[in-house]
Amino acid sequence: MAQTKWTLDKSHSSVKFEITHLVISDVEGSFKMFDGSLESADATGADFSNAKTNFTVDVKSVNTEDEKRDAHLQSDDFFSTEKFPKMSFVSTSFKKVKGNMYTLEGNLTIRDVTKKVKFAVVHGGTVKDPWGNTKAGFKATTKINRRDFGINYGTKAVVGDDVSITVNTEFAQAK
Repeated sequence: MAQTKWTLDKSHSSVKFEITHLVISDVEGSFKMFDGSLESADATGADFSNAKTNFTVDVKSVNTEDEKRDAHLQSDDFFSTEKFPKMSFVSTSFKKVKGNMYTLEGNLTIRDVTKKVKFAVVHGGTVKDPWGNTKAGFKATTKINRRDFGINYGTKAVVGDDVSITVNTEFAQAK
C-alpha cells in the first residue's frame, strides 16, 4: 500500500519539557530547532493507525528563558551538546486506542543512549487550510527518567528525575 508523506509545519509545532526544581516548583523549557516527518497509509488523514514518524532535535536550541541555565543544560552535566548535538525519536508502532487517541511507541536517543518510550497521542483533527493544503495536528505526551539517558547531575532534591515531554505538531500532506 502506498504511503502518504506529511511534512512538519515547524511554525505551528513545538517541543517542550518540564522538570521539578528543588522539589517545590516546575521549570519549563523548549527546543527551538527540530524537524520531523510522518508517513501514513490513509491518504485522507482520517486514520493514522500504523503511521511512521521520526523526529530530530537540535539540543543546543534548548530555551528556558534563562541564558545561564541554558548554558548549564548544554554542558556535560546535562545534554553535553558538543559531544551529542542531536536527540532523536524513531517510531516502531502507532496504534489507535479509540476515537482520536493513539499510542505511539519508539526509540528515543539522548546522549547516544537509546530507550523505548511510549507517547499518548491525541489527533486534533485533519482539515484543509485556506490555501487548500491538508493539515493534521497532534499532541504527544510522555514522561521519561533523565537518569536512564545518562543525565545524572544533582540529587532528586535539586533536579527531579522525571521529565514530562510534550510535542505539539502540525503536518502538511506532501503534494
